Amino acid sequence: MRLLLLFFLISILSCGDTSESKKKPVTEEQTENLIGVLDTIWQKEQTPLRLRDSLMQIYGTESKEAEVYQKEYRKNHAVNIVKIKEILNRSGWPELTLIGEQGNLTICNVLQHTDLATREQYLPMMKKAVLDKKLAPRLLVRAEDRIATDKGELQIYGGQMKYYPETKSFNLWPVYDPANIDERRAKIGLEPIAVFLKRRFDFEWNLEEQMERTRAFEANRLASQNQ
Repeated sequence: MRLLLLFFLISILSCGDTSESKKKPVTEEQTENLIGVLDTIWQKEQTPLRLRDSLMQIYGTESKEAEVYQKEYRKNHAVNIVKIKEILNRSGWPELTLIGEQGNLTICNVLQHTDLATREQYLPMMKKAVLDKKLAPRLLVRAEDRIATDKGELQIYGGQMKYYPETKSFNLWPVYDPANIDERRAKIGLEPIAVFLKRRFDFEWNLEEQMERTRAFEANRLASQNQ
């Protein structure tokens, strides 16, 4: 009878351990696989873009030579965004210790270039990742600026440049309160706007010009609303 009772107790304890044993930590192999997937995505996303931009400088923004790599990029991106969604939907935003800054940059870049609805869908996850110290704030604000510009609103931090066909040139999408943009940027650890634009786009920041662009933007938007 004692032996039967002992066997019964051991069986209960074994069943209790089963659920916990399923919660296995991420293995080194799984981490390497994730990093490998993200690295491949980065290469397929960025290589055609670099080639496209180089050809734009030689042949022009709307050249056939540049369009070849633009088409390749679009084809690759359609595959890449599916893979990024699978990663995020499976277990949320990956730990920084698993994918590093480069992994975060890859995920954010692919999201940055997808449709507006998808970017808005994953924005709350990005905000939580920042709060959980998984994602750098600069990548979140870049996403927020991109969403604002695509919705026809003023951007907040000045991370978005746009190509204007009427002038055949790039310029900063109008920003909210240009005079105080550096203060906003500093609060989240970003460099001054002039330094950023020069380093990232070789573009010269002109406060008076951007203040005028913002006034014109707001006036046009108000006129459109009143029609």
